[in-house]
Amino acid sequence: MQHIDEKKLYSDDKYRFEYVAAYMGFGEEDVKAIQGVAEKMRPIIPALVDAVYVKQFEFDITKRYFLPKNEGFSGEIANSLDELTLEHPQIQFRKNFLGKYLLRILKGPYDDRFLKYLDWVAKIHTDTPEKKSKINVDYIHVNALMGYVESAVIGVVLNLNLPREEEAVVLSAFNKLMWIQNDYYAKYYMNPYFNDLMKKKFEEAEKSEKASNGGFLADLNIVSVLIGVIAGGLGVWMSCNSH
Repeated sequence: MQHIDEKKLYSDDKYRFEYVAAYMGFGEEDVKAIQGVAEKMRPIIPALVDAVYVKQFEFDITKRYFLPKNEGFSGEIANSLDELTLEHPQIQFRKNFLGKYLLRILKGPYDDRFLKYLDWVAKIHTDTPEKKSKINVDYIHVNALMGYVESAVIGVVLNLNLPREEEAVVLSAFNKLMWIQNDYYAKYYMNPYFNDLMKKKFEEAEKSEKASNGGFLADLNIVSVLIGVIAGGLGVWMSCNSH
């Protein structure tokens, strides 16, 4: 029986991936299956991206997440949900991001940088102690989106008219990959050590503040002593002169 370090699952991205991949049986065969259909799926990516955003815009609760200015976007933002259309420059910016993401998972390479990329995609959608921005999409919407994307991918694969055996392998591979990405999201939403991270962040901030105030107060104490010495000296001198 293999031992799994629970805390390491939340601190080491590669270790977490290796565990989840081993549990699901995601391996080289799956990677080859995905990359084997990458070129056939590439032309369909723009339509897939459009379908995802049409779905996001069907509900006000998901559409609202696209109102805040996206990091890296320098254009004007919409002031209301009514102003925010699928043709808005910021939505085009986000569509471009999703398109690049889909291309990345198709072509790989599935190395350490790829794993960090999957983790980054999850992190930028959540409010974590390590992140400066406050974008935080509730997990219910992320989970629903991942399910929708997987269904769309299944539809694309079924329309490739692959041999039955190859089709089954490709569908299984994409299913595992989507769940692996979903797990990276789950790591930030359901981290039993999240409170520990927040506590550590608070303690470090408090320690830094105390160190800063301590230095100031120390300087203030020295000044007070000097003023006291000078005042005392003047008092003695004035007393002597009066006599």
